[in-house]
Amino acid sequence: MDAPRTILHADMDAFYAAIEQRDRPELRGKPVIVGGMGRRGVVSTASYEARRFGVHSALPRAVARRRCPEGVFVAPRMDVYARVGAQVRAIFTEFTPIVEPLSLDEAFLDVSGSLALHGDGVTVARAIKARVRDVTGLAVSVGVASTKFVAKVASDLDKPDGLVVVAPGQEEAFLAPLPVARLWGAGPVTQQRMRGAGIETIGDLRALLPDRLVELFGEAGGRHFHRLARGLDTRPVESDRDARSISQETTFAYDLRGRDRSHAVLLRLSEGVGRRLRAEKLRAGVVRIKVRFPPFVTRTRQVKLPAPSDQDLVLHEAAVHLFDALIADREPMIRLLGVGAAELVEHGRPVQLGLFGAPQAGRVDAAVDAIRARFGRDAIRRGSVGRRGEGPGAAPGDR
Repeated sequence: MDAPRTILHADMDAFYAAIEQRDRPELRGKPVIVGGMGRRGVVSTASYEARRFGVHSALPRAVARRRCPEGVFVAPRMDVYARVGAQVRAIFTEFTPIVEPLSLDEAFLDVSGSLALHGDGVTVARAIKARVRDVTGLAVSVGVASTKFVAKVASDLDKPDGLVVVAPGQEEAFLAPLPVARLWGAGPVTQQRMRGAGIETIGDLRALLPDRLVELFGEAGGRHFHRLARGLDTRPVESDRDARSISQETTFAYDLRGRDRSHAVLLRLSEGVGRRLRAEKLRAGVVRIKVRFPPFVTRTRQVKLPAPSDQDLVLHEAAVHLFDALIADREPMIRLLGVGAAELVEHGRPVQLGLFGAPQAGRVDAAVDAIRARFGRDAIRRGSVGRRGEGPGAAPGDR
């Protein structure tokens, strides 16, 4: 029988808000709300002081303001968050090469092969927490378990700055008292169905026979919940998996109309995505766009690039092509625009170069990044991007 794995789930605490409080001492101890700029803006994240008032990510600005009148709204600084995220990920790789990033601020780590060098799981977790705090000044919560599912649940239970360890063989006892909302795949509708069947906790679900779970949730769902309730999860930590994407989007305070104005917004968003790719030393193989029309009709499109790229103008050209094909000859009103990058590869990996590549464009992007890092995002702009392109009250968001 194979020895139990040792898997960590590391999750930075209120990542964006914590960086703002770190960099601006006057915000420490205050309810900080990142995002929610503009009339239709939504919250990206909130500090724990703001969360006590019921403020959370994806909450509309008006609701966040109503729940937390004293909240301090801060515009996101995605290039800063990307740089700190890259620092954190570099720390993870000091302890194991098997790191599966889920976003800028969380990842799974398989340290099973590193125990002889760094110690057992809890020792590694403590070392990572200390190293992250020393390097970034920020806190990270860590769950330690033999499976990804249990490690993820564990990391959420004692935030902020938590460390929860579930020893092999203790998975069922650990999960039993927890609400079914902790189960992967148990959304609001499924939870309601569970409550209707008298299932309130994971222990309640575990007590049911597999056939009863299949009857309630179908063959796939029943088997899935039967396994999770016992802490069974054989999925590996996949360091090379394309689980992540990088995206940036803007919600307009007033609906946007006009192809040129939309192209200008797409350029600003492409620049933001490009900055993050370069900060994390990644290239994108796929470009995606997201367009929302009033009232809430959302369309997405994507295209594979001839060669992976981190260049702003390459991303923008692909985004414009997708946008123009989507709207065809219409001039619709637009509520939201987004640009995303997927199928990410590291800079060090060999890639097939495009036949008509423009290496000077990369040097221009790097120079622009340096100017913006020193003097602010608005210190330099491409000539085709006027402020008019963003629309009044536009608010950047991140997923």
